[in-house]
Amino acid sequence: MGRGMVIRGTARGTSVGLLRALAFSALTVLAGCASSSDLSKALNPDPPAKMYADADALMSAGKFDDAAKKFEDLDRDHPYSSEARRAIVMAAYAYYKAGKLPEAIASAERYTTLHPGTKEAALAHHIIASAHFDEIKTPNRDQSETRKALQQLKTLRTRYPDSPYANDAENRIRLAEDTLAASEMEVGRYYLKRKNHIAAINRFKTVVTEYQTTAHVEEALMRLTESYMALGIKQEAQAAAAVLGHNFPNSRWYKDAYALLQSDGLAPRDSGDSWITKAWKAVPKFSLGGPG
Repeated sequence: MGRGMVIRGTARGTSVGLLRALAFSALTVLAGCASSSDLSKALNPDPPAKMYADADALMSAGKFDDAAKKFEDLDRDHPYSSEARRAIVMAAYAYYKAGKLPEAIASAERYTTLHPGTKEAALAHHIIASAHFDEIKTPNRDQSETRKALQQLKTLRTRYPDSPYANDAENRIRLAEDTLAASEMEVGRYYLKRKNHIAAINRFKTVVTEYQTTAHVEEALMRLTESYMALGIKQEAQAAAAVLGHNFPNSRWYKDAYALLQSDGLAPRDSGDSWITKAWKAVPKFSLGGPG
């Protein structure tokens, strides 16, 4: 009996010793993976002010990727410090400067979610808009980035009209809308050539209703005249030509629209029931009140 107890005790001692050996081995492996300097930094991070200054210095040196990571370290190590909030948006800016646009967008969106309406929120929206704007493609390619950029630019203009980014946003809005209008015209002309007039009208209609201040609206009105004439919807064709003539009397597109109507014994005529007339009157800059 006594011998059995001795055996069990020995087995227990062996198990404890084995566990201790395994734990020691694990610690040894971890120590090998991380230097003493890294462990020290993790346990005793620098004060937030110093971390921010170091990140800012990296920005000034053009080391944007390193700066972004340093700003993120500050946010992680001192999340409740006064420097942490700005560090989030500065990380986004550093990523943007480094050309890492998805990371810039993610960091800036995190800021707008956590701190909407704060001092740096305008910068965060500016970064998101800029990242999407830089990815805008030519009109004959996918325009998803253009739409995302336009949404952010309009948010920036509406919510932060006095920010230093507002004027830039206004200019970019015009460029984005021009690209979207050009894209709609590309597709509309494609359908028109294939005599798919309903699909073509839908594209030209988008230009007339949503992008009236772009240079493409003149051709869109002429193409509407052409499409409606092809479908035999002459009243809408006349209305499109009337809007075109009132607002762009010297346009070559108006001359083409006028000639097209005249070939069928028609002339431009305003119609209060036409969606074209209603859509145009809704924009203060242009109206059908008569020639200027």
